[in-house]
Amino acid sequence: MSWQSYIDDHLMADIDGCHLTAAAIVGHDGSVWAQSATFPQFKPEEVTAIMNDFDNPGTLAPTGLYIGGTKYMVIQGEPGAVIRGKKGSGGATVKKTNLALIIGIYDEPMTPGQCNMVVEKIGDYLIEQVMSTFIRCLELWVLGYNKKSLSSDCPRQSLQKLGYAAGAGAQRSTFGHEISLGIEIRLV
Repeated sequence: MSWQSYIDDHLMADIDGCHLTAAAIVGHDGSVWAQSATFPQFKPEEVTAIMNDFDNPGTLAPTGLYIGGTKYMVIQGEPGAVIRGKKGSGGATVKKTNLALIIGIYDEPMTPGQCNMVVEKIGDYLIEQVMSTFIRCLELWVLGYNKKSLSSDCPRQSLQKLGYAAGAGAQRSTFGHEISLGIEIRLV
């Protein structure tokens, strides 16, 4: 499935006669992976501020959440995972995944709860898919499933697909996050 399919078929889908007014999937670096035709032009400092709030929850509360130059009052979210904003009869939800931000903007008649549900479910699904792919690959590698076709680099390749450099000890991802597998596997 393409990133644009997540926008067109899921984020912008009709829910009880309502749909988001705009949606996007944006990399942590601000690169746009996919967006609806109505999504506003993001400014680099807006992505930086959002990422900063995920790393240091509460930093957007005094200044507001900006998306395409529109200011949203930050309301209750989930520190490090979800930022929610309100503006008049509309608002926005931003869900952080391993490598991307899932952003939904809504206006009446859509409710805040409907927007949250759509954006957060897609984000949770993507997080789950990335982790289950890595775990399954690791399981196959540990079990030695089809040894001839399964590379010993399978876990390393899965981590690289997640944007991480894999190797001995702690490594820095392409986004500067430190990870450490903390496991040792010995095949006997």
